[in-house]
Amino acid sequence: MVLFRHLLDIEDRESIDKKVLSNGEVYSGTFKGTLPHGKGKYMWCDGAVYKGDWEEGKMTGKGQILWPSGAKYEGDFSGGYLHGIGTLIGHDGSEYRGAWRMNIRHGLGRKQYCNLDVYEGSWKEGRREGCGGYSWNSGNTYIGNWKGGKICGRGVMKWENGDIFDGFWLNGLRHGSGVYRFADGGYYFGMWSMGLKDGKGTFYPAGTEHPSLRRWCSSLGCYESGRNLLSHSSSLNSEKARVLNPNVMRSLSERMSISGIFKDSGRFSLGTASLDENLSHCSLASEFICREPSCMLSQTSDEGQNGVQDNCTIIYEREYMQGVLRNERVRNTEPSRKTKQRNKFHVKEAKRKSYVDIFQGHWSYYLMLSLQLGIRYTVGKITPVPRRGVRDSDFGDRARIRMYFPRKGSQFTPPHYSVDFYWKDYCPMVFRNLREMFKLDAAEYMMSICGDDGLTELPSSGKSGSIFFLSHDDRFVIKTLKKSELKTLLKMLPEYYSHVGNCANTLITKFFGVHRLTLRGGKKVRFVVMGNMFCTELRIHGRYDLKGSTQGRYTDKDKVGENTTLKDLDLAYEFHMDMMLRETLFKQLSLDCSFLESQQIIDYSLLLGIHFRAPEQLRAILEPPATMLNHATLATSDGINSQGKLLIPPKGLLLVTHEPSSVSNTPGPHIRGDTLKADSLGEEADLFLPGTGRLRVQLGVNMPAQASHKLTQDEVDSAEIELFEVYDVVLYMGIIDILQEYKVKKKVEHACKSLKFDPLSISIVEPKLYAKRFVNFMHKVFPQPP
Repeated sequence: MVLFRHLLDIEDRESIDKKVLSNGEVYSGTFKGTLPHGKGKYMWCDGAVYKGDWEEGKMTGKGQILWPSGAKYEGDFSGGYLHGIGTLIGHDGSEYRGAWRMNIRHGLGRKQYCNLDVYEGSWKEGRREGCGGYSWNSGNTYIGNWKGGKICGRGVMKWENGDIFDGFWLNGLRHGSGVYRFADGGYYFGMWSMGLKDGKGTFYPAGTEHPSLRRWCSSLGCYESGRNLLSHSSSLNSEKARVLNPNVMRSLSERMSISGIFKDSGRFSLGTASLDENLSHCSLASEFICREPSCMLSQTSDEGQNGVQDNCTIIYEREYMQGVLRNERVRNTEPSRKTKQRNKFHVKEAKRKSYVDIFQGHWSYYLMLSLQLGIRYTVGKITPVPRRGVRDSDFGDRARIRMYFPRKGSQFTPPHYSVDFYWKDYCPMVFRNLREMFKLDAAEYMMSICGDDGLTELPSSGKSGSIFFLSHDDRFVIKTLKKSELKTLLKMLPEYYSHVGNCANTLITKFFGVHRLTLRGGKKVRFVVMGNMFCTELRIHGRYDLKGSTQGRYTDKDKVGENTTLKDLDLAYEFHMDMMLRETLFKQLSLDCSFLESQQIIDYSLLLGIHFRAPEQLRAILEPPATMLNHATLATSDGINSQGKLLIPPKGLLLVTHEPSSVSNTPGPHIRGDTLKADSLGEEADLFLPGTGRLRVQLGVNMPAQASHKLTQDEVDSAEIELFEVYDVVLYMGIIDILQEYKVKKKVEHACKSLKFDPLSISIVEPKLYAKRFVNFMHKVFPQPP
């Protein structure tokens, strides 16, 4: 009798039945109470059918949906969503196999498009994002990083004609450093900007010995060779599906829950047709834009070089501006035996102990990780504190946050993979207010510095021995400090806070935080977080550190690279700008120098960045025929016409009336500051760059000018004619190195006098004289219009 009653209870809880709703839709299967539960089949009025598992009125478990259009999904469901692993075959014949999250492709998966293009890799909310490989039906292939559905980051493109590019991409265009390998064996190492060669590079014809590709790869901070990058896609299926941006509509999910349909109106409306339409995407070929074929770093390339007959010893050092060849120098690469021995000796001598000893050979990783942990902790701790004005006590010795970060974690700190360290944050309330003054959001600040993308170490040629790191979005620079520099910064901080508060257009370095970490052995690393003055979408072709002195202020030409910062005597240009822009510049220079003079600061510099625009007359001087690229026909609207010729952006800089809605207001180191007025307009101005975009003109940011250079007798045929080279340029500038306090001993002054140095040629001068010389030199760099 007990067993019979138990069976009756089960039958009451889960009964097999068929129910026709008032709208004509039909469910047949098991129920739990009044809700579908277990196995069941649902048919919509439009002909769509679901067959599979149910849980309390929702499709959950394994199942299959067939749409009237012929599209079909089979796989995992959860809570009424396509969620888990499944296969979708579109009505156009496209097929996706992989991970889903709430009706959206999300995780690892493979999609074959209707035109037989194939993408295999990571997806994030319906878009290609992360690491993945794409194969076109034409035979072209790409393997590397994606973001928002477009090629972005480090990646390798191989064209069907054999040309290969390995380097960095942005929005489907080559952008940054890279190597282009021609099918005939030639190589071009250089820089690209928005798909065009932009900056310095070197072309190695076929048969010429080129630099080690593996060493070049390491110089970019890349720890994978091209071979590893290429083989990565084969292991994608074995990786754990990651939560990886949003494209597919979610209306289906709102209609798939039927927990209330049998309780209320009895209608079950499932918008199946709309799902089918949104899951059918066009081919990537229509979305992807690429301007030229390119080149990959692979182990086989290095190995293949060993077998090449070095019949050619000529290489071409080139400089481009937006795809136009500006300069070219032919160089013989065959070194003598003595030169080889001398270079080998110098490499050994150049090795310098820095923080390597502190972090036992893994300093770069441990230092960056420790910085990120500390900044995340202190910014997170100070941000919830109610906003208030700074007090005198906020600058004092007690204005510190201290914390110990053991590797295993503690009550206040998380476990981590760095070494044990002590953390100190200086004047947290002051820098919190400074960040707000500079319009920096605390969450964005932390994500920029402490996000998963990490920090990039920058090469430093300075005498200070400081180490520099750059945030992944180029907005912030982190610099290690000496103890004396830290003391100077903390001493001047109250006046610095007042100065930048009163001068929204100040050119002085923007400081966002000062910190120190101490290892258990007592070794200390001090560092400051600053704004990156060159945070711009434009390529910076030239960098100059200008002090206004002449003693030792030049750079050996053999040591000049793409990102080398040059000095006073290296600058061969004068910059002519709009009258009102120039007046605003020198007014602020005077205020900033007066402030530094009041703080007894010397040896500061104007860091000047120059973006050159390609002159119209150089349009025809593109690459020599021997190095022209065989363009693959990936798109017809990507800057290449049907004859394969590059479309060069029109020449010129145009100042237009400022329109806030037409320029970027993305928070960053340049967001604070007035939009400048131009004399030619009589009102606030934007800089319009044909073929590039519209930029807000601020002091030290996006400043248009003309760079004029007088040609020497060696550069012209006749000494009787005075010729000038003139370029349209965009300037970026700021005052840096403001932590050197004037403390010159008498014996140093006496030594300078005994060497008969011109007081105006040396940097060790009193602050008042230094400031005067500095401003006078800037008048020569930015002369008054005639």
